[in-house]
Amino acid sequence: MNFYALIIGTEILNGRRVDKHFEFVKNELAKYGHELFASFVIKDDVELMKNTYELIKKDKNAVMFSFGGIGSTPDDLTREVAAEIFTHKGVVTHAKFKEDIIKRFGEEAYPHRIHMADIPEGATLLQNPVNNMSGFALENRYYFVPGFPSMAHPMIQNVIEKNYSHSKEKFRLTLFAHTSENTLISLMKDVPREIELSSLPMFIENKPHVELSLISEDEKLVKHYFEMFQKELDKKNIYYKLT
Repeated sequence: MNFYALIIGTEILNGRRVDKHFEFVKNELAKYGHELFASFVIKDDVELMKNTYELIKKDKNAVMFSFGGIGSTPDDLTREVAAEIFTHKGVVTHAKFKEDIIKRFGEEAYPHRIHMADIPEGATLLQNPVNNMSGFALENRYYFVPGFPSMAHPMIQNVIEKNYSHSKEKFRLTLFAHTSENTLISLMKDVPREIELSSLPMFIENKPHVELSLISEDEKLVKHYFEMFQKELDKKNIYYKLT
C-alpha cells in the first residue's frame, strides 16, 4: 500500500493557517508500521485538484486521505471534483446524510448546507464525531474528510485503526560513518529495490559524515547488504558506529 495525504487549503499556503494534518497522518500510520508515500498541500483550485487526484488514482496501490473542501461554501470543491475523477459522474444526494443535515440545522439547512449531502455516487459515509456532518469514502481506499483537525483526525484515526492496523514487520539497520556519501555510492547502486535505502549526508566540524539505513521486510536480505557496507568501511579503515 502507498499512503497519500492530500491537504487542500489556500489558507495554509498563504500562511493564514498552519497545517496540522501531515504530522498527524505520519504519526498515526507509524503506529502500525506504515509510512507516507507522498504528501501534497495544494490550493483550492479545480484543475490542480483534478491533476493531483488523477496522479494518485494512477497508483493501483494508493490509499488516500484527502483533507478539506467538503463544506458548504463556494470554495468547497472536493465533492464535485472527486466525483468527476473517481466515478466519472456527477454528485448525487445521499439520503442519510441529507437527513442528518436537516436534523441538525432544521430550516437553516437550506439553501446552502443541504448541498453537503451531494457526494459521489457509491460513496460511503465516514462518521464525524464532532457534529455528525460526515466525510465520505470511495472504493474503501480514498477517504475525504473536513479540513478542521478536530473533526478530521478522529475520522482518519478510526479509518486507519479499522482498515490498516495490520502490517508486516520491517527491519532496519543503520550506521553512522566518518566519511562522505561518495565513498559508498558504488555499493548503494547494488542494493536491490526490495530494500529501502536512506543516505543522509552531513558536515560535522567541517568534515563529511553520512548516516546510512537499509530497511526491508526481509531481515536476511537487509543483513546481507548491510554487511557489504560494513566490510567496505572496514577495508578502508573508516570509523563507523551502529545506531
